[in-house]
Amino acid sequence: MSFPLLTATAVLPAIGAVATAAVPAARRTAAKWLALLVSLATLALAITVLVRFDPDGGRYQLTESHSWIAAFGVRYELGVDGIGVALLALTALLIPFIILAGWHDADPLETGSKRWRPTQGFFALILAVEAMVIISFEATDVFLFYIFFEAMLIPMYFLIGGFGDRAHEHGEAAASTQRSYAAVKFLLYNLVGGLIMLAAVIGLYVVAGNFSLQEIAQARANGSLHMATSTERWLFLGFFFAFAVKAPLWPLHTWLPNAMQESTAPVAVLITAVVDKVGTFAMLRFCLQLFPEASKWATPAILVLALISIVYGALLAVGQRDIKRLVAYASISHFGFIIMGIFAMTSQGQSGATLYMVNHGISTAALMLVAGFLISRRGSRLIADYGGVQKVAPVLAGTFLIGGLATLSLPGLAPFVSEFLVLVGTFTRYPAIGIIATFGIVLAALYTLVLYQRTMTGPVKPEVSAMPDLRVRELVVVAPLIVLLIFLGVYPKPVTDIVNPAVKSTLSDVHKKDPKPSVEAAK
Repeated sequence: MSFPLLTATAVLPAIGAVATAAVPAARRTAAKWLALLVSLATLALAITVLVRFDPDGGRYQLTESHSWIAAFGVRYELGVDGIGVALLALTALLIPFIILAGWHDADPLETGSKRWRPTQGFFALILAVEAMVIISFEATDVFLFYIFFEAMLIPMYFLIGGFGDRAHEHGEAAASTQRSYAAVKFLLYNLVGGLIMLAAVIGLYVVAGNFSLQEIAQARANGSLHMATSTERWLFLGFFFAFAVKAPLWPLHTWLPNAMQESTAPVAVLITAVVDKVGTFAMLRFCLQLFPEASKWATPAILVLALISIVYGALLAVGQRDIKRLVAYASISHFGFIIMGIFAMTSQGQSGATLYMVNHGISTAALMLVAGFLISRRGSRLIADYGGVQKVAPVLAGTFLIGGLATLSLPGLAPFVSEFLVLVGTFTRYPAIGIIATFGIVLAALYTLVLYQRTMTGPVKPEVSAMPDLRVRELVVVAPLIVLLIFLGVYPKPVTDIVNPAVKSTLSDVHKKDPKPSVEAAK
C-alpha cells in the first residue's frame, strides 16, 4: 500500500492539536513551539502533495478509498484536483504565519493575575481547524465532507468567543459580552446552513444510493442516474445555502463583521482567509458537479447576489470606523467577485475565481496581520485614534500600504490578475453584470487609500509617537506574504497551470463552453 499522503496532511495537525493541548500549563512556550513545528511539518507534506500532483494527469489524484459505514454506503474517500490542491497548499502556508502572529495573543491577561488565558488551547484549536479544513479540501465522499464542514465550527466558536481582541474601548466586561455575541452568531448562522445541507445530503443519498462524489457525477454524466428537475433544484439549494453562509454571500454575511471585529487578528485571518474558502471551494466541487442543470438554472439569481455583495460590501467598508470591520466588509466584496467568477460559467471566470481564493488569502493575511500588530501597539481598533504612524514606524506603514494596495487589486500585485480574469470571464457572458462589478474596484481604492491616509499620514498623534516599528518575529510573518503578493502578481503561471485543467473539467460537468468573441479578429 502506498503512503496515504492526503490522510497524513490532515492527521498530522490533528495529532499536533492533541499534543499541544496536553503540554503542562506552566510550559506555554513549549506549546507554542510544538504548534509551530507541527504546522511547518504539515506545510512540508502539503508541498509534497503539490510536487506529486500532475496537472495533466487524472482529475482526482493521490486518491484513498476505504469502507467506513458500509450499511449506508459511506466511504473514507480522499482525492485532490487542481483546485483542491491549490487551496490545501494555501491553508498549510498560512497556518505557520497565523501561529507566529498570535505568539502572545493567549498569554496571561495580567502579570501575576490568577486569570490565565489557556495558551495551549489557543494553539491546539488553530491546529484542529487546519486539520478539518484540509480534509474538507480532500474529501470526495459527500458525507465525509459534511462531517468536517460542520465540525470545524466547534474550534472556531471557542477561538472567537474565548480568545477575543483585547483592544476594546468599553472595557473587558463589554468585550467579553461582544465576543460571546459574535461567537454565538457565527455558530448559529453556520449551524442553520449546515442543517439545511444535511437534509440535502440525505435527499442525495435517497436519489443516488451512495455518497461518492465521483460515482454520482459519473452516473449523472452517462445518464444512468436521473434526477427530476424539481428534486435537483431543491437539493442544489440545500447545498448552496450552506456554502453561501460560509462564503459569506449577501444577505447571509452579517456574522462575518462581528466575528472578525471581536477576534484576534490571527483568528480573523483564519476565518476569512482559510475557513471561508471552504464555502466557495464547495460551490465548485459539489454544486456544479452534482447538480449541473440546477446550477445553470440558479446562475442569474446568484450573479445578482454576488453583484450586491461586491457593491454593498465595498460601500460599507468606506464608512467604517473600525479597522477590522473595514477589512471584513472588504472581504465580503471580494467573495462576491469569487462567486461571480464561479457562476459566470467561463474558463476565465472560474480560473480567476480559484486564483482569487489563493490571492485573497495571502493579501488579507498580509493586511490583517499588520493591522493586528498596529492595534496591539495602540490598544484601539478605531481609525480615528491613529495618525502619522509612517513617521514613527515606516516599515509597519510600508507593509500596511502594500497589503492595502493588494486589497484594491493594484496591477503588479497578485489579486489584480485574479480580479481581471473574473471580470473578463463575466463580461464575455454577462456584460451588464461585469460592468457594474467594476464599481467595486473604484470603491476598493477609496476605502483602502482613505484608511491609509487617516492612520499613517498627517501629524503624529501623541498616543502613537512612541510606537515601535515591526520586530523580527513580525517581519518574519509579513515579509514572505509581501514577496508572494509581488511574485504571483508578476508571474501567476505556477497557480494557473495547476487549476486550469480542473476548471475545464468543471465546465464540462455543466456542459458549458466559453462564448465566442462577438467581433472577429482582424485578418
